[in-house]
Amino acid sequence: MELNFKHQLGLVCVTLLLPAMCTSLDNFTPSRATYYGSPDGYGNPRGACGFGYYGKTVNDGRVAGVSGLWKNGAGCGACYRVRCKIPQYCDEYGAYVVVTDYGEGDRTDFIMSPRGYSSLGRNDDASAELSKYGVVDVEYKRVPCKYGGNNNVLLKVHESSKNPYYLAILVLYVGGTYDVTAMELWQEDSKEWRPMRRAYGAVFDAANPPRGDIKMRFQVSGSAGLNWVESKNVISSKWKGGAVYDTQIQLD
Repeated sequence: MELNFKHQLGLVCVTLLLPAMCTSLDNFTPSRATYYGSPDGYGNPRGACGFGYYGKTVNDGRVAGVSGLWKNGAGCGACYRVRCKIPQYCDEYGAYVVVTDYGEGDRTDFIMSPRGYSSLGRNDDASAELSKYGVVDVEYKRVPCKYGGNNNVLLKVHESSKNPYYLAILVLYVGGTYDVTAMELWQEDSKEWRPMRRAYGAVFDAANPPRGDIKMRFQVSGSAGLNWVESKNVISSKWKGGAVYDTQIQLD
């Protein structure tokens, strides 16, 4: 499933007269970007977010690893518009990338897949020239993630899970500009929500999960602050690694 983005042009500025004001009004943040090697130009399926093959192909492989925007893994799945600043080479709308990995560079906020990095260029020739730089000055801003087809948040039982002793959940397709900051499962015998551990990236886990069908909820942070959202579906008592459950929740 690929991401579908709509261009968000924002305010039209007269850059010759008010360049500083235009940058401020667009809410872009200055930074730098580079790229990593990939034989096919796609993302890294072993990325620190735990996305696996999804992390390789989402948004047609236009993905990035981040450091300052990592947020202890809560930044996984976030979407950004990134544009570079070399007029003769850089596309004015920039590249849309999805965070699928952690990576540290030389004062860089984005370490992009080759496909992501090449999207910074105006055309193929410009992208080839940008690749020679290795690192370029950029500006970026967070943008909403929009998915084609089903826009619901999905919970995938991670392949490392072992029923009934260990349950790990991977969170997918978080829309809007939300971050998932915590997850809990319902403990029926004690009538309380039990916190899960963020194992790494977008993966949350718990030893000795409740028997039977499992109710789950996740905490999201956004413009309205922190809020708990309960899945409208339960994790089946017969859960197994690789199973995907639709929460029937959309975060726009």
